[in-house]
Amino acid sequence: MRWTAKEGRPTKNETHRKTFMLNLLSRRAFLQVGAIGIGGANLADLLTAQARGAEALRDSERKSVIMIYLPGGPSHIDMFDMKPDAPVEIRGEFRAIKSKVPGMEMCEKLPLLSQVADKFSIIRGFQTQGSHDGKELSTGFRPNIYRPAFGSVLSRLEGNERPQLPPYITLIEETNLPYHEEPAYLGPAYKPFAIRGPGMANLTLAKGISRDQLADRAALRNHFDTINRDLDYRREMAGLDAFTSRALEMITSSKTRDAFDVSREPLSVRELYGNNPASTHFLRARRLVEAGVKIVTLCGGWVLNGQSASNLSNWDTHDDNFPRMREQLPYFDRTLSALVHDLHQRGLDKDVIVVACGEMGRAPRVGVPNPGSNATASGRDHWPTGFCWISGGGLKMGQVVGETDRRGERSLGRPITVQNLLATLYHTLGIDPAMTFLDHLGRPQTLLDDQEKILPLV
Repeated sequence: MRWTAKEGRPTKNETHRKTFMLNLLSRRAFLQVGAIGIGGANLADLLTAQARGAEALRDSERKSVIMIYLPGGPSHIDMFDMKPDAPVEIRGEFRAIKSKVPGMEMCEKLPLLSQVADKFSIIRGFQTQGSHDGKELSTGFRPNIYRPAFGSVLSRLEGNERPQLPPYITLIEETNLPYHEEPAYLGPAYKPFAIRGPGMANLTLAKGISRDQLADRAALRNHFDTINRDLDYRREMAGLDAFTSRALEMITSSKTRDAFDVSREPLSVRELYGNNPASTHFLRARRLVEAGVKIVTLCGGWVLNGQSASNLSNWDTHDDNFPRMREQLPYFDRTLSALVHDLHQRGLDKDVIVVACGEMGRAPRVGVPNPGSNATASGRDHWPTGFCWISGGGLKMGQVVGETDRRGERSLGRPITVQNLLATLYHTLGIDPAMTFLDHLGRPQTLLDDQEKILPLV
């Protein structure tokens, strides 16, 4: 059965049909792609998203999103919201430098970004809950509120015009600070497609399985599926067969693997980003959106001098704030500025929105812990006021949006929240943030409670 936004509860008969389908799918499970000896076991489920999604809106069908999670909470006051006139215990050890945009100052450790400041905007006073939970960044809601990730919503609504690639891909690897990417009540078909490390090998046929053998096994699966198809008045199973065929096409086609393969890039481009695994993810994200993927998520953190792309509290500077920032900022500066330059060089800047932010900011006063916390004399503690960096997508660039007080403690005026950011992204993608989906109890849930977009950006 097919549920769309704002539909009522399913009837009793529809519920029975759904139960039948689930039982039939369980019977199918042993014949799924992964069960017959090839990689990508859940590709068919992921691709089914396109059947249940709303038709892509014409004016935004080419737009994609790259969401960069900065795990741990980067210090706003040491990056894009510096306070050079504040006391030393607030302004810290770094000097502010001018950028290409008058009035937009940033840390001296970000010289490359300062030269392309006209191609991005900074949101100051960006408000979060001030805790280690990436769920708020991906859903817009507090951790205890059950809502789907932005990527899952986009996958559900936008689909993907390129059958060889799923619409939603995550490059986020090992994590101790989760970035919530669950589809909640939208269903498992809208989980991100994840290929991590050795999993890249799963994009090829398993050893000993030829294309002809794969076709024979697919035919056998189809034979089982026709047994009770006449009972399926909505022809859902026929639709599933089409998506399974597309899953097989992804595995047997070189286009999927090619999109992930950064070695196909000229050496000059690879060197622009930096030759380490963490920075390479940014280049891979560009290749994926260029190939037709709608949303890619990745981690903007550099563990062990960039040799690991893992999400391991990179920006969580309870202690040694300034030494750790000195290590991180040059990688961040080089890689993010390379992505901006690369997208513009390829004419993709109007079609790709890039967002980078952490789950919070850092306490303005160095060495002063929050009650019950453990910040040392050299660290900055958790803080609900931070920043958000955004570029591309046809939004208005080269500006600072929002303002904090003279100590960087809180916003002046109404704070800009994660929901305002997501509302802006939905608006740019042609999606109404007030639309609803039914949750598991049949209750309509809006995408966002606060649907006000960030007006200076649109």
